[in-house]
This record gives sequence, structure tokens and C-alpha cells, in this order.
Amino acid sequence: MSMTMSEILSALSRIEGQSMREIMEASTLSDVDACRVRILGKKGTLTPLLSGMKDLTPEDRPSAGKAVNELKVKLQAWIDQRTEAISRLEEERRLEEERLDITLPGRRRPTGRLHPITQTFQRIEEIFLGLGFRIAEGPEVEEDYYNFEALNIPRDHPARDMQDTFYITDDILLRTHTSPVQIRTMKSQAPPVRIIAPGKVYRCDADISHTPMFHQVEGLMVDRHITFGDLKGVLEFFLHRIFGKKIGVRFRPSFFPFTEPSAEVDIACVMCEGRGCRVCKQSGWLEIMGAGMVDPEVFRMVGYHPDEVTGFAFGMGVERIAMLRYRIDDIKLFFENDLRFLSQF
Repeated sequence: MSMTMSEILSALSRIEGQSMREIMEASTLSDVDACRVRILGKKGTLTPLLSGMKDLTPEDRPSAGKAVNELKVKLQAWIDQRTEAISRLEEERRLEEERLDITLPGRRRPTGRLHPITQTFQRIEEIFLGLGFRIAEGPEVEEDYYNFEALNIPRDHPARDMQDTFYITDDILLRTHTSPVQIRTMKSQAPPVRIIAPGKVYRCDADISHTPMFHQVEGLMVDRHITFGDLKGVLEFFLHRIFGKKIGVRFRPSFFPFTEPSAEVDIACVMCEGRGCRVCKQSGWLEIMGAGMVDPEVFRMVGYHPDEVTGFAFGMGVERIAMLRYRIDDIKLFFENDLRFLSQF
């Protein structure tokens, strides 16, 4: 259908007003794109005007074409502005939904703590270092000679039945105590000797109070004129520092192949304070360690002259010290790595 110049201008004005309203009312990016297609697309509202310009006089065609192109540019500018505005609003809405409140407290990482066995080790070492002892170490995979023979326990000695040993070969084993460190130390230096030997030891044993791998601290003091009274004084001082000055201490005669005389050292039960209970089997006492004067035969094994020096040795299980110190009734708790248990220390 043919149109005059005035009709085209009138249609352009109508399209401009209507298109502006539609663009401004668009609330989403898809609505804006639909407006663009409806207005500027191949079948949009401007298409009939472009088709109708062929009927205009040659003088009117340039003016009509210019008017149509100007409106296309203006409408495209409105569409671009509306697209940008909606994009900004959607971005702000998304940011608000994903907003992090940095004023809220963060999740605290649990504070690490030393294992109660480690704490007990450190306390034992602290006390003996204060008495002038030094720390000595040795291999956990040990020779039979250092673990048994040099400690006056030959292969046919009945005391070997007291040790449930992990053998690797006939002459290589996992050490059953840290006493081999004492032998290695005496072989490497002349008296005086004043050491403690903390470390892991291994025995074929497992129940509520024993594990195949456990920890020991053994001590050795060798010099001229060392007496059993020195042994008692050192161990009583140590036990009073670990369990308190009021704890009762007693020494009972016992037997160890590498000490003579030998003694078991007991403390008053920490559970009932010596009155008698299930833990101490109503005796009021708990065995805490073994000790004694170094057997002269051990001195001969390491090249010391037993007429010139004397000494004492002692050994304790760190797990037992920790269980009594912290009132723990099951040794397995030390190895389960339960944070509820470990966080108490």
C-alpha cells in the first residue's frame, strides 16, 4: 500500500512513542531482546515503512530514508541502554544473593595439643635433666648381644622367658627395653656416666594395660662410691616431682639379671590415696618401676672394673606413668587418636 511523506512521518512518530514504552517496560533481558525483534527485526514495525518508500516522489525519498534511519539508531540506543540497566540490576541482585557477611566469625581450627605420652616424656626428661642426667639414644632394631648377653642374660638364662621378644633373625631383634642404650653408652665412654634412655620398645604382649609397642625411660648412673641410698634419693625425688610431694614411695626386694641388689618401686595408689581400691587390689600400693645396683658382671662386659666403680639403674614404662598421672584406665586410648580424648590434655 502506498504512503505519502506525511503518513510516513506520522507513522514514525507513533512507532517511536509505542516502542519507547515497550522498551522501558521490559524487565528482563529476554523481554528487551523480544522488543528488538518486534521493532527492528525483518518483520518488525519499521519494515512496512521501508517498503512504502518506493512509492514516494524522488524528492521525498531521501528525507524519509533519513528519518527512518535516525529512528532506528535512536531505538537501538534505547535498547542498548535498557539492556545495560537490566544487566546491572541482575548483577547487583546476584551479588546480594551471594554476599558474604565478613563480620561473622570464621570457623576456628582446633588447637593442636601434644599427646599425653609426649607430655609425660617431656616431664620425665625435664626432671632428670635438672638432676644432671643427659639423654642417650640407640637403635630400635638391636643385636641380641646388647639386648640380652651384655646385660647378664645369656641364651640359656631363664630370665629370657620374661621377655616376649620379636626376633628378626637369631641375632637381630626389636629391642625389648632401652637397657641396650646403657651398654652402648658405657662401651663408648669412661665413667662417670649419668644418662636416661627414653624410647620405643617392643614385646609380644597386648591387653588392657599392655601393647606390642610401648615406651620406656631407663636411667643409669655410674661413678665412684655410688650407693643404694643415692638410688633411693634420686627416684624418690623424681616420683615426688611427678605425682606430688605427698605421694608415698616404697622399695621392695626383687630380681633382675642386670642389677644386684634389685628392687621394685611402688607408690601409694593415686586413685584411693593408699586406702585400698579395685585399681591397687586393696593393697594401697601400685608398682611403678624396677631398679637396682648394676651387677658387677655387667661392668665386666663393658670394660669397667667393678672394684673401682659402682652404679645404679632403673626403668619405667611411660604409658604406666601417664595412666596413673592422668587417671586413665585403658591403655588403648593412647593409640586411638580420638580428638575428644586428646583434647583433654
